[in-house]
Amino acid sequence: MTNKLKMTNARSPAHKRDTKRPTARERIFNTAGRLFYTKGIRAVGVDTIAAQADTTKMSLYRNFSSKDELVAEWLRDHDTKFWQTWDATMALHPDDPRGQLKAAFALLQKHVVDPETRGCPMANAAVELTESGHPARKVIEAHKARLRARLTKMCTQMGARSPGLLADQLYLLMEGAQITIQTLGLRGPAKNAARAAEMLIAAHMRAT
Repeated sequence: MTNKLKMTNARSPAHKRDTKRPTARERIFNTAGRLFYTKGIRAVGVDTIAAQADTTKMSLYRNFSSKDELVAEWLRDHDTKFWQTWDATMALHPDDPRGQLKAAFALLQKHVVDPETRGCPMANAAVELTESGHPARKVIEAHKARLRARLTKMCTQMGARSPGLLADQLYLLMEGAQITIQTLGLRGPAKNAARAAEMLIAAHMRAT
């Protein structure tokens, strides 16, 4: 019994290390997401993903039916995390749509001044993935439509004279800030996105 106990204990540390290591699927998913965001979707092949994830291409296809589906899954995950953060931020300003809009742009401002940011993963992917049948296109389009609808709802609740117009202006401001961060950097116009939003909102509210 004593020898058996010693053998069991001897295997325990190795067993614990194995359970702490991410699964092959997790390594593939996390590696792919990082590479897609930093390098671009078209620039990254499955061989590179598999190698950097310390696994094989066969393992990648065992966990994801195709690279296209891996991209779609990455964007679905981003969509989920985005709305979790958005909803938590909006919940800090209940029954205050103007406060919620200000908080939304403060969130955007925090993102665009991050030295490691490359803008919006959804917008970046939309530029690369032009095929209507790509599984990620529906994810991108649904995400952006939902964002526009959320902005319209807040502008309506706030009592703006032309809520749809204001929402579109704010949406374009959000998208523009994400794009210009990649061309003009941290010192470009993106740094003024929150102030520009406040001015737009104030102009629409004065007109009511």
